[in-house]
Amino acid sequence: MPNTITVKTDINASIQKVWQYFTQPTHIMQWNHASADWHCPAAINDLQVGGRFVYTMAAKDGSYSFDFSGKYDDVLTEELLMITLDDKRKMTVNFSSIGDVTEVVETFDAEIENSIELQEAGWQAILDNFRKYVEVV
Repeated sequence: MPNTITVKTDINASIQKVWQYFTQPTHIMQWNHASADWHCPAAINDLQVGGRFVYTMAAKDGSYSFDFSGKYDDVLTEELLMITLDDKRKMTVNFSSIGDVTEVVETFDAEIENSIELQEAGWQAILDNFRKYVEVV
């Protein structure tokens, strides 16, 4: 059984805005990176059960890039995304709100190439970038 990793953040914004910024490609390309020397130059998101997403993750200096991709197993608007990544790992994203604060919780199967700590730090950094983007834009 794979190890699972959970990262989360609280965002000072409505659940409607959080959902929109989390799922629309024009927004995804603005926040989907773990550090300032990376970016997301392309994003495709077919947000429906059976639909696929492909986010290109790339070093800004052009030295490396890869596609982060998978398909949606379940989509409950402003509530839940259940995903199977292309490498067969499972991932869930839960959205919940209390007033104008929205909590986003991502849980996913760890991969074997990198340490749990490195994966958790990277995913948390991306989620922190998302929070900052939503709260500023």
